[in-house]
Amino acid sequence: MSDSSISQAPGHLLNLTERDQKVIWHPYTQMKNALPHIPIVRGEGVYVFDEDGRRYIDAVSSWWVNIHGHAHPHIAQKVAEQLRILEHVIFAGFTHEPAVLLAERLLPILPGKQTKVFYTDNGSTAVEVALKMCLQFWDNKGTPKTKILAFKNAYHGDTFGAMSVSGRSIFTDAFNSLLFDVEFIDLPNDDNISRLTSHISSLTDTACFIFEPLILGSGGMLMYEARHLDALIGACKKAEILTIADEVMTGFGRTGTYFACEKLAHEPDIFCLSKGLTGGTMPLGVTTCTNTIFEAFLSDDKLKTLYHGHSFTANPIACVASLASLDILLDGQTLQNIKRIEAKHAAFLEEIKTHTKVKAVRQTGTIIAIEWQTGNETSYLSSLRNLLYAYFLDKGIILRPLGNIIYILPPYVISDEDLDYVYASIKQALEEV
Repeated sequence: MSDSSISQAPGHLLNLTERDQKVIWHPYTQMKNALPHIPIVRGEGVYVFDEDGRRYIDAVSSWWVNIHGHAHPHIAQKVAEQLRILEHVIFAGFTHEPAVLLAERLLPILPGKQTKVFYTDNGSTAVEVALKMCLQFWDNKGTPKTKILAFKNAYHGDTFGAMSVSGRSIFTDAFNSLLFDVEFIDLPNDDNISRLTSHISSLTDTACFIFEPLILGSGGMLMYEARHLDALIGACKKAEILTIADEVMTGFGRTGTYFACEKLAHEPDIFCLSKGLTGGTMPLGVTTCTNTIFEAFLSDDKLKTLYHGHSFTANPIACVASLASLDILLDGQTLQNIKRIEAKHAAFLEEIKTHTKVKAVRQTGTIIAIEWQTGNETSYLSSLRNLLYAYFLDKGIILRPLGNIIYILPPYVISDEDLDYVYASIKQALEEV
């Protein structure tokens, strides 16, 4: 389509927000009373700019995906080069260099003995594949197990399998009667860890345990200790329960190490990755597994095949974006930035933790969450949410509260000055909102 034909499209006299309202249905949004959506026209580093030229600090990495900043020149260059070589090819019966190279580079930096990569489109589909791998693993072995273990308040995605292993909430309410049965357990702590490990040891028909390591993101940035997760994984291994680490959010440096599970002694059987995988450039999902799981699908019996796939499986452009993102991630400067952000968050935590309006403040790596005092109203639908969201937008900061919980989860290129401005704005909000 030429530039002239674009300019003559219906509604070309309207601004972008008005055009949006006529044709778009936005995610997680009650469209009846939604505020006009802000039209973003470009990004640069930690900033995005609207069509009026106003600049916003993207303090939540555009839903946790952008780890190196917007429009990163290295990723852009590699993607542009790949577009002139191969944009896509069917991945059943064919392969290509970007997919093989990404698997070759990714597997060695994952904790444990991950040996195979299965490509999908996003975090939810990465979880779907992991669940299917585990359930079919036991079926292929001739010892079917159908139960799944997960944490209360977990969030693993919005497809049906991912919803099933997520905590029951407003995200799943309309579909609860259609979700398969899952046993949900409390987050581990000093008081309940013995009871939880004992319970897991008694299970005989559980196929797998899926968990967000160290941080439950959409559940409210709830955090728990690595040693307690280690104990649960150890109990699962003794009970022959497969373990799935959903590192869709925590992967690629968010917790202070490249992967949250680096903090564990025990190794999960499966990893789910997405979000930061491509540096936030475009969709791609990855499910990795050990050779033990892979070999259970090797058979002359065609029914033991993992019958799962997506049209854009292992898209070469997305794979190249991921390779470029890994170049940046594994550069020493990025790890220094991660440690710098971690240290500044820790100092900010100490500064505000005793404020009368702060119910709780918690931090792991580059993620810090502040829970506002709201009396009994602490749900995702807290009326405080919209007030805080608008307050920070007015200051040129994108902070998308989880109900009464504000969190900062920035791209690693954010400067000390911009972090200090975000901190100062939060302190001001504590006094004014």
